[in-house]
Amino acid sequence: MEEIMIDDLTTFRRELHQNPEVSQNETETQRRIIEFLNKIGVEGRKIGGTGVYVDFNTSRKGKTIMLRSDHDALPIHEINDFEHKSKKDGVSHKCGHDGHTAIMCGVADYFKHNPLSQGRLILIFQPAEENGEGAKAVLADKQFNFNPDLVFALHNLPGYPLHEVVVKEDSFTSAAKSIIIKLDGKTSHAAEPEKGINPAMTISELVTMFEEEAQPDWKRDDFALTTPIFINMGELSYGVSAGHGEVHYTLRTWSNEIMEELTNRIMVRIDAIAAKYDIQASISWTEAFESNRNDSKAVKIIKEAIAANLLNSEERTWPFKWGEDFGLFTQKFPGAMFGIGSGENCPALHNPDYDYPDEITETGIKMFTVIVEKAINE
Repeated sequence: MEEIMIDDLTTFRRELHQNPEVSQNETETQRRIIEFLNKIGVEGRKIGGTGVYVDFNTSRKGKTIMLRSDHDALPIHEINDFEHKSKKDGVSHKCGHDGHTAIMCGVADYFKHNPLSQGRLILIFQPAEENGEGAKAVLADKQFNFNPDLVFALHNLPGYPLHEVVVKEDSFTSAAKSIIIKLDGKTSHAAEPEKGINPAMTISELVTMFEEEAQPDWKRDDFALTTPIFINMGELSYGVSAGHGEVHYTLRTWSNEIMEELTNRIMVRIDAIAAKYDIQASISWTEAFESNRNDSKAVKIIKEAIAANLLNSEERTWPFKWGEDFGLFTQKFPGAMFGIGSGENCPALHNPDYDYPDEITETGIKMFTVIVEKAINE
């Protein structure tokens, strides 16, 4: 990769870092990506609301390969004080999606100057990964009229040595989704709670139930994490016995199948607990992520790219516990996600002092470009 291009990508990445936008609000980010692509002679088109795609179509018979990056930020206040720190209070790039975008721009530049001999390459700059809405929006867009033979994505990984590539067969990330339980009883005078229906005991039993449903041993196939997120009841009015409450939990499992079993059990138990105390319970779900299932053929190509680039690697035994909406793509098309180490001392993802390390941009580009060339010519 030419040194001048890496410098340009670093400058662009830091510009994105200074101007973060949260999920489904990435209008300026979309504009910046399209402008950068135009500058290097590549056409970027809108997709999925605030996303962008690039279509390298040779019109010659061959495989269709899709690569995906993401570009939304998080509602986290940055505490770093470097020159390219976020200009927006309470919003910052704390998952490295600015870096993932720079990598994909580098891939676009590479294939602009090294055209494919056959097949088709689709680059997806995806919005709204953090809330699980971006992949859905891209797939639902009429512009997404491709049928990829293989799909690939990467994520930077703090805690691993710089440039080390992390691979895994089968599930790479967990299935995850959040449940919102709204409880309606009846308020009454605090001196006469028997004349109302207070949700306190219902909430107590729900907390116990979620604890019972957890299987925290991550070495087991039926691993299940149930994390309390928000619990609320009543008002700060000491003369009133509460009549309403809310319980929010996030669920995580290694597979979609275990998630479905867990969900079904929990729904039945919520109904039973609510009925026991004559409470009306309404349930909704939000921020659902499919387990990201790595295809063995795609993993083989990733390993070939690791060897071709002379990179160190680690084969992970267990999935990562965080959700990733690239899993929606791997449920529909064979493919795989891999990781690139961001440094053993790099702050963790979603930490207020995290920053994507620009040193790994070239590593990501080299991995993606070799993957495409191997996959499309296989």
